[in-house]
Amino acid sequence: MSTAGRTTHEDAPAPSEVAAALRDAAFVRLVARADGESLAATGILARACSDAGIPFQASAARFPNERVPETDEAGDDAAEDADDLVVTVGASGGDVALGNEPSVTAFDAAAELGAEPEPVLALAGVVAAGRTPGAGDDAHVLDAADDRLVRRPGVAVPTADLADGLAHSTLVHAGFSGNSGATQAELAELGLPAELDDDAHRQVGSLVALATAGAESATARAAETVERALRPYELSDAPFATLGGYADVLDAVARERPGTGVALALGHDARTSALDAWRDHAGAAHATLREATTARYDGLFVARTDAAPVETAARLFRDYRSPEPTALVVADDEAAAATVDDRDLGATMREAASAVGGDGTGTTRRGYARFDAASTDFLEAFREAL
Repeated sequence: MSTAGRTTHEDAPAPSEVAAALRDAAFVRLVARADGESLAATGILARACSDAGIPFQASAARFPNERVPETDEAGDDAAEDADDLVVTVGASGGDVALGNEPSVTAFDAAAELGAEPEPVLALAGVVAAGRTPGAGDDAHVLDAADDRLVRRPGVAVPTADLADGLAHSTLVHAGFSGNSGATQAELAELGLPAELDDDAHRQVGSLVALATAGAESATARAAETVERALRPYELSDAPFATLGGYADVLDAVARERPGTGVALALGHDARTSALDAWRDHAGAAHATLREATTARYDGLFVARTDAAPVETAARLFRDYRSPEPTALVVADDEAAAATVDDRDLGATMREAASAVGGDGTGTTRRGYARFDAASTDFLEAFREAL
């Protein structure tokens, strides 16, 4: 179903249109942006295709359009899979594009297709994108998951082991982040009971809030951002302990091991490998916040490092350490940026990467680039583009 000059689909299609396209397809290729929400949406659509008996293939990549079939100069489809329906998730391109808030669109499209979509997975996607469940057009999704969610005091982590969860969470950055031993020592000071009750959870929440927002190097924005990790939705009948923890793992594994992330979103038994990826990813991201060389410009905070999970590090810098609205992490051959402003940071990243012969991509508030040039050259190009 590949056509010459695939559209950009700036306006997301209605769920009924997505369902109709899937229903008529002989084979569906789901190509997701490598982030938590796109991964969740892809899992929902893939499960709906499976329920409906529609053959499909699902993948995730930082540059989804590279996996969209191209056409030759005569306008004929050059790829062997030219007749497939290509659905891009969290990105433009393809025959159908779920570019904005894809997890809710995917949930509604799956329902239109006659499936029973997984509301907890959709909500994990909402949280992974930094949105609050029920605050937007996902209220019906929250209602669908109501009997599996319990709001309680404490902190959102994916594991029953609280020390493990806090040490590797990328929802917060505190002095103990990335260090299981230091996290265990902090918790030991609280004298918590073996079975945590609401009072114990409140103590943990207070500890994390103070350690995060009260750190000497924390910015004023940290006090607001840490709220995202507090008062979690505890989950039943789900692969992870809390909704925020589920979202944290989805986003980390999408960037660290996309194949494992796809398997997790499809409902396969990938929990153990996903948690391993999450721990590795979190440890490296938190280390970057401590070890990177930083600089401050007008409107931009820059961290330079040899290698890092640049996208997660950029988000953490923006949320907890950057005094400027935009944070940029630059490694040897890649970079990522995150901003608090509603600006097209993806376009900025594409312009900067193109200036040094690289490739850029992104969304309104997030951007990623890869390049084969000096990191200083890319930084200069990004500052000019910004």
